[in-house]
Amino acid sequence: MNPLVAPESSRTHSARCALSVNVNKVALLRNTRHLGIPSVLRAAEACIAAGAQGITVHPRPDGRHIRTQDVHELAALLKAWPQVEYNIEGNPTQNLMDFVREVRPHQVTFVPDSEDQFTSDHGWQFPADMDRLRPLVEEARACGVRVSLFMDPVPEAMAYVAELGAERVELYTETYASAFGSERQAEVLAGFTRTAEAALALGLGLNAGHDLNRDNLTAFLRAVPGVQEVSIGHALVADALELGYTETVRDYQRCIQRAYAPL
Repeated sequence: MNPLVAPESSRTHSARCALSVNVNKVALLRNTRHLGIPSVLRAAEACIAAGAQGITVHPRPDGRHIRTQDVHELAALLKAWPQVEYNIEGNPTQNLMDFVREVRPHQVTFVPDSEDQFTSDHGWQFPADMDRLRPLVEEARACGVRVSLFMDPVPEAMAYVAELGAERVELYTETYASAFGSERQAEVLAGFTRTAEAALALGLGLNAGHDLNRDNLTAFLRAVPGVQEVSIGHALVADALELGYTETVRDYQRCIQRAYAPL
């Protein structure tokens, strides 16, 4: 048994949604100085020890947060935890495919970001993006890497994802987060539910991410069937500044647990 896996670890959540911690914002803070702190590797270790089932990075071409060295150092680190999944996000028409070929993570998430984009803010558009994505999906799968496409909650688009051969979609959840607590919440959430049902009917796996937090995560997982993984970075790292990595990860796992508890 790995000594860094805490009692509230991945083995107790195998049938539930997994938590993948995006450590980009740790790197962003580190990059403001030349001291190497906070450490991305120590952040990943602490989150894994607290029960995170995955680590996510999104290395952008300008290196403003996660850098190439981080991607490789995390890959080396995670060899000690074969049960922890490594997810690398990015635009496959920029720098992402080099990491697919060299690192061969468990999962790659294709995101349609421009090089100077502030943050991810939309999913792929089909059928417009089909032709340029098809060979990239095929190459990643030939490398033995699971492919997930970053998608808006559009049920009709799921058939295109399946046609491309991607195994999963990551639902872009910013619209849900923005509507949470408002009179629009139920309507917006229903769109995610319909999209999830369409994806599941086609045999696609489901991930979700963007602006999910300790307030809105449980309600999302209760309403959206079959979510296998949530990738959370900004809110989780912000919470960790106050609570520490260990308590923050465990609290997010409690949010996930509550989603599966009887109402």
